[in-house]
Amino acid sequence: MKRKAEKQQSSVPRSAVSAIAARRARQQEQEQQQQDQSSQRDAPDVDRETEYSVKRVRSSPTRERTENNRPAISEDLTFEPSSIDDTEALGNESSENEEAIIGDQVIEEGSQYAENDEDDETSSRLAASTENFTLSKHKLRKSDVVYSDEHMLCVRLREHTVRIRIIDGLIDCIYDIWVKRGVISVMGAKLHPSPNTYRVYAPSTHSLPVIKCVSGVEGYAEVELQSCSSNLCRLKNLSPHYARIWNSTETVGDCTTLRGNSYKRSFSIVLLCGPKGTGKSTFGRYLLNHLLTPAPPIGKGFDDLDGVAFLDLDPGQPEFAPMGNIYLAHLREPCFGPPFSHSNLEGSRHGKIVRCHHIGATSPKEDPDNYALAIMNLLDQYQVLLATYPRCPLIINFPGWIFGLGLEVATWLIRSVGLSDVVYMSEKGPREVAEPLSQAASEAQVTFTALPSQPVDLVTRSSAQLRSMQMQSYFHMTQPEGSQNPFWSDSPLIHSKPICVSYTGSQPGISGIMVLGNHYSPSVLRDITEGSIVAVVAIENANAIPGASEIEVKPDGNIHAADGDINTMDEDETSESQNTQQTKKMLGKSIVRCPDSGLPYLFCGAGSNTPLCPKASRSLGLALVRSVEVSSHTLELVSPVPSSFIHEAINQGQSLVLVRGMIDSPDWTFTEEYYAARNAEQDYIMSISHTKKKRGEEIGGLKEEDDDKKRQQNEHLRRLQERVRRASKMPYLNVIEEASVLHYQETRQEYGTWKLRKKAYTHDGDIE
Repeated sequence: MKRKAEKQQSSVPRSAVSAIAARRARQQEQEQQQQDQSSQRDAPDVDRETEYSVKRVRSSPTRERTENNRPAISEDLTFEPSSIDDTEALGNESSENEEAIIGDQVIEEGSQYAENDEDDETSSRLAASTENFTLSKHKLRKSDVVYSDEHMLCVRLREHTVRIRIIDGLIDCIYDIWVKRGVISVMGAKLHPSPNTYRVYAPSTHSLPVIKCVSGVEGYAEVELQSCSSNLCRLKNLSPHYARIWNSTETVGDCTTLRGNSYKRSFSIVLLCGPKGTGKSTFGRYLLNHLLTPAPPIGKGFDDLDGVAFLDLDPGQPEFAPMGNIYLAHLREPCFGPPFSHSNLEGSRHGKIVRCHHIGATSPKEDPDNYALAIMNLLDQYQVLLATYPRCPLIINFPGWIFGLGLEVATWLIRSVGLSDVVYMSEKGPREVAEPLSQAASEAQVTFTALPSQPVDLVTRSSAQLRSMQMQSYFHMTQPEGSQNPFWSDSPLIHSKPICVSYTGSQPGISGIMVLGNHYSPSVLRDITEGSIVAVVAIENANAIPGASEIEVKPDGNIHAADGDINTMDEDETSESQNTQQTKKMLGKSIVRCPDSGLPYLFCGAGSNTPLCPKASRSLGLALVRSVEVSSHTLELVSPVPSSFIHEAINQGQSLVLVRGMIDSPDWTFTEEYYAARNAEQDYIMSISHTKKKRGEEIGGLKEEDDDKKRQQNEHLRRLQERVRRASKMPYLNVIEEASVLHYQETRQEYGTWKLRKKAYTHDGDIE
């Protein structure tokens, strides 16, 4: 009854709106008939412009400014003034005769209405069968569509009134956006007219990007959206986490600027903090894009910025690196997409990683001392970066670890770093957290701002699943030379060629293997290492190894005795050679060889393993240990770390060690082959069915196929089924063929237990 009453109540506003619209339309029909006829004679043929299809092959995001292959756009196209509070405008726009033409689809407007906004603003919604856009504050009419085809759409956005969220339909969830005139806002970035296009990733796992007109020419902006394919979608063949998240010269606008000549940034260093799930990462992404897309000065180009430094201190959900790492990144271009669409910046046009440290855990509470040392080193690297880029602001993303020791680290950052702003993403947060942060900001004379949290209403992936997706994207992502966009391989990692690295001999590739946390027996090191994800860490000098107190290594590379004797080296090669010798000497004292495999077990400390000092070591990236070959004393590694990084570290005399942390187990590596085999089998069966159906339509009926062709198809299908059977027998993999039946049985069992519990007790609480 309650649901029925709510349904009846919800239908009342719709009928009232329809009545008002119909009454207003009838009253004004006779008065505006002559005006409409005259305007139709003067108005351009929008339908012809809409049906004009333009297909192009885009080789790079830089677009040539040619107007010959574009449909003509009439400059005298008029727009009716929109007033959200005016009911007459509502009646005019909701006429039953008005239609919106998008591509080859004709959609009657006014058929359905979306939910009202907070300030009672009425918005339209297309039919569910042909829904292409969700319009927040404006009705997309046929006059707003400049031209379109199967994969492209060019629309006009009215100034300060149009907000569009692209969802499934005409434009896919991965598209290129090109601003032709005016200024628009996308994910915090202000995009001005230019020949550049920007790749936007909009999966359902994160909030959808909103396109809004900020400043227009003659009252509107014009943007072109084109669907594009990306290999990132192919990862659904390897993991179900990636499934069902995709669908499937200067102009006048260049002179319209939002920034004056006296513009100055209002902050230099900002700290973003708050509890978990409050929208810190999304706000930081918007703020980063906003700073990377300022209004260009008149008469100058777009390369007048020093970029933005991004200090990510959240090892659980980092933005530009896989989990377990904190880093300092220097960004030059905005990023439109979730973290798994840019999980690696090596070779990317967006920026680069200045320095990275592997924490080895998803939370810094496992080792807060090492976490604080890593933060201090990254802040020192930011000061070095300022020497080259003096106008480079810094955004610090603090994790959701805001209680206990995390609160102490946050207050220490506020008092010691020299912040300009502190943003706390929670107005209803606990007082025992907000008050110390506000007090520390007041003592340091730092502006403290509390913003309301922005929780996600619909969660399609858990935090653990998002970490797995980002890690899987990291290992499958490459940056081809000469390409502006990354490439993702949909081949399982077990099919990729491993890198064989020796761990013995006079010049081993790996000097040691460190396991963070408790001490383990050297005999189980092989079992701990195989099938795990490790960090490739470069030891810059001997001070990185705990216990090297008798040796002092200074940043210039010279090695000095602890008693104060000065050993001055004139040649850099001699100093690097001596530095390498001292590092190997310290490693030799801390390494124990495993009796069975001969693996070099690096252990420092008493009771628990002390991590390497962040001041003298850095992480080059992650690697997957595929196997340990005892006979050849080599490790088979799969890693996206560029070989140039390895050669550069070795040429500088640095030693490489593998660090095994306490991050999530890479279970996705064991299931990739199964999902790839199963999807290949299903695709082949569907292709056979599609071929038979097509032949039946052409010939007029199914015809007997040749025996040889049938035999080949059956043999190929048998091999695919055998591949699925072998993949299902992988370790740690339990394949459930009838998942629906199992779920039904579990539901019945829970329901039966609840019925038994109800019968066992009376209402008074006494046992029957």
